[in-house]
Amino acid sequence: MRQAGLFGLSDHLKWLSAHGAPLEELDRIIDFEAFRPVLVSALAYRDGAKGGHPPYDPVAMLKVLERWPG
Repeated sequence: MRQAGLFGLSDHLKWLSAHGAPLEELDRIIDFEAFRPVLVSALAYRDGAKGGHPPYDPVAMLKVLERWPG
């Protein structure tokens, strides 16, 4: 098995971008911010008065799920 070099990942990502990476195309085509109001109301985040970690950005979480294999 070939070992990746120090810049292997960044070179691979540059190659993908140059050759039309499918996930970048989805980001260009889909306006994920349009989903924010629906996500915020569906997730019903608390106001944070009790402390704790602030909630993750709902649009970022949607993008994570969109990329999840399965």
